Amino acid sequence: MLTIIVAVLVNLFIETSVSFTVVVPRDQTVALVGSTVTLPCWISPPENAETLEIRWYRQEFSNPVLLYQHGKIQDVQEESFRNRSSLTLRSDLSGGLKDGDVSLRLEKLRIQDEGSLHCYVTGESEYDSGEVFLKVTALGSTPVLFPQPLDDGRVNISCKSSGWYPDPDVTWMSDERTVLRPGRVSRSRGADEMFSVHSWMAVSHSEAQLVSCSMSLKTGEFRESRIDIQAVIPSDPPDSSDQWKALFFTLLICGLLGLTGLILYKYRHKLTGKKTGKEVCDDESTEKVTKEVVEYELTEKLKKGTVCDDESTEELTKEVVGDTIIEELRKHAVQITIDPGRSHPDLMITKDRKIVRDAPGYKHTGEGFPYQLRAFGAQTFTSGRHYWEVSLAREDNPPKIYWLIGVEEYRYLRSKNKSALTPSNGYWFLCSDGPNGFYTNSDPPVTLSLTPRPERLGVLLDYDHGQLSFYNVKERKHLLTMSSRFTGSVAPLFNPGVGDESPLEILDCPKPVESPVESSEPLLSSSDA
Repeated sequence: MLTIIVAVLVNLFIETSVSFTVVVPRDQTVALVGSTVTLPCWISPPENAETLEIRWYRQEFSNPVLLYQHGKIQDVQEESFRNRSSLTLRSDLSGGLKDGDVSLRLEKLRIQDEGSLHCYVTGESEYDSGEVFLKVTALGSTPVLFPQPLDDGRVNISCKSSGWYPDPDVTWMSDERTVLRPGRVSRSRGADEMFSVHSWMAVSHSEAQLVSCSMSLKTGEFRESRIDIQAVIPSDPPDSSDQWKALFFTLLICGLLGLTGLILYKYRHKLTGKKTGKEVCDDESTEKVTKEVVEYELTEKLKKGTVCDDESTEELTKEVVGDTIIEELRKHAVQITIDPGRSHPDLMITKDRKIVRDAPGYKHTGEGFPYQLRAFGAQTFTSGRHYWEVSLAREDNPPKIYWLIGVEEYRYLRSKNKSALTPSNGYWFLCSDGPNGFYTNSDPPVTLSLTPRPERLGVLLDYDHGQLSFYNVKERKHLLTMSSRFTGSVAPLFNPGVGDESPLEILDCPKPVESPVESSEPLLSSSDA
């Protein structure tokens, strides 16, 4: 009897000495969608776990995420985790299974993986388990800002981003980091369970000069975009009384100059017998007048046919239509060529890689614009300002009515679907879709009425300020500016459409001599917006 009691006590002592505890972190583990995460789990005191059974599971014990048994991983995994789960080391100092480390590695993380996972370890006569909570997050796209001037002098700013999980917080702030209250925030959830957020607000000059829209997660990760309101909202129109005062003083000055000219005319006639009738309207007197009055006077003179000097007329006309801004833009001109390796196979590209058009035998079988006929520039940009011009018409041919011009982030996206060609996917462009008119790919799309139809389009990429601007070079007119924030390499984007007689041609525009000091402000004035 005594022998039996001693044997039982010895067995109890042996079992107690080899018992273990499963240890897991107290805090939740946070990881991004698509990443690889390690869920730590180990046994204490450390012992060789190669002969133990290790089971990771979620809700159902019989449907494991991973099952290690008889010295190897068994092929009985939950289907959604197949080929994504394995045992791993919780740190570089870990001794692995021989040291009792039974941590789980999950690859290509999905939102559906979020939740509690149980780490269960069992031996011949003992077992224990621990619970790890996995928090999955998704950092969405950089917000895309699109401004729309309102009739009351304010501007309505739309801010949209997609690909978030969980639902992000939206914050609008002024340049003084004062929080602004948005008009409304709209949220939606897609089939992939990620959130898209659309917010908008109206702001005036007095409220802020720079406005930022940021979206953030509870973990502190965020995306932010900014926009310069001064470049969007036109300056306040001059008071009518000030215009009349300027006109009065201008007429008074012109009258005095005219009287002086008449006296000089008569005096010179007596001395030399030569007539100098054009001195009344000389350039020096014109330069003393403000720009607004010069424009007014020139318009009136053109109506009455009383412009007295062709040279001054040319100079005034250049000032009125803004010829100088084209020269400023061309200071940032770059040489652009097409990359044939990244272009659609149904496009014809010349040897100098400057001209592109649809192939003669190509027939567009789908509905709407042929978005798949994309060609990309061989040059990419990650900072600075870059300007190029594109010809949309040839002599004796009407201007192209089908084209798409813009930029794209270097992502090799090949979708034919227009809905995929969004700023959140790295695309920004202006499209001319024949009778359907002009529109951008912002969300919601913005339609424009461009008259006359552009024959030569200028494109300015201001990477650092997050702006893409389009200009009608022939009319010397700013058409549109799209605002966002670029995060990767950006390449020019071209699409010649289908059916036009004229091809799409990238031009080598003349590049003026740059001034010693270059401004860092966006190339938009209040008159351009």
